[in-house]
Amino acid sequence: MDFSFTEEQQLLRSSIGRFIQEQYRIDTRREIVASETGWRRDYWEQFADLGLLAAAFPEADGGFRSSPIDTLVIMEELGKGLVVEPYLPTAILGSAFLCNGASEAMRADLIPSIMEGQTILAFAYAEPQGRYNLANLTTFAQKDGNSYVINGYKAVVIGAPMADKLIVTTRTAGEQRDRDGITVFLVDRHARGLSRRDYTTIDGYRASDVTFDNVRVDAAAVLGEPDGGLPLIDQAVDAGIAAICGEALGAMKTVNEMTIEYAKNRKQFGTPIGKFQVLQHRMVDMFIAYEQSISMTYMVHLKLDAAPVERVQAAAAAKVQIGKAGRYIGQEAVQIHGGMGMTDELALGYYFKRLTMIDTQFGNVDHHLRRYARAA
Repeated sequence: MDFSFTEEQQLLRSSIGRFIQEQYRIDTRREIVASETGWRRDYWEQFADLGLLAAAFPEADGGFRSSPIDTLVIMEELGKGLVVEPYLPTAILGSAFLCNGASEAMRADLIPSIMEGQTILAFAYAEPQGRYNLANLTTFAQKDGNSYVINGYKAVVIGAPMADKLIVTTRTAGEQRDRDGITVFLVDRHARGLSRRDYTTIDGYRASDVTFDNVRVDAAAVLGEPDGGLPLIDQAVDAGIAAICGEALGAMKTVNEMTIEYAKNRKQFGTPIGKFQVLQHRMVDMFIAYEQSISMTYMVHLKLDAAPVERVQAAAAAKVQIGKAGRYIGQEAVQIHGGMGMTDELALGYYFKRLTMIDTQFGNVDHHLRRYARAA
């Protein structure tokens, strides 16, 4: 199997890398995270100009996607810069839901707007009692004529403060943990009865806790099949898992490079600490963990269009490897840097926080070990 990147993918990597190096250095990121909005719309417009917002959409919808590897390239480069703009919820998850579950009218209305940078999406799925179980829902949508009335609560909705529309998972039938009876809606951020509590997450992203109090939506806002939305959710989340695995690759590569450079320059007893054999062994182990993560990340991207069981196993296996490797590389890098590894002055701490949060996003290592076993 040929794992080499196409000329277009190499050019895409180069253009994003140049943007990160020239405009998204760590000092700029600090300013963005500390700002009132937590992101920069002018950068988002640059993403649109570079074609990044169209890369996950198929050509039939006006996008540029030729394979899932395109988004792997993008997410890896964004991971190197710890980009906090809402690319994952809008371009990756939004593409998965719209392309696989939206009506023709909804696709024609939203996809061009997303690709042009005018519409931002957020995925509201997590609930406090859920514990990574996508079917464990108390948010309920009651059918009322040609519309639905939504009541409930969603926690840690990444990107919700700047989103124009929310993709919301609800229960429309059955018991709290049933796999059937789940419906997905597209809800406008200004819908009457919708309220948010916005905040900054530990890794610098903006998120909201969202409350739905008799929020009325039209039946045309349904994504996928009414009462049968879980397969669509699983498919979208697996695409999200693949994407954050790519992001983690970029972050891990940067952390390894930082650590090697630090070990070359930091001296102890008049000798660079990189010459100490025990630290060399630890840095080799960090490199091995990164290389293993590359293989698993490529694999899950190649399996996104496979049969559901095969896709689920690939996503779960990749998430386990990324979760373990990300934490290991981050913790070892902090140890080698010493106490300054977690200071705000050094960029390493920001990468460590993001890698730690990636382990928990869409389910941690233990959750995906169980998911893999169930699928097998």
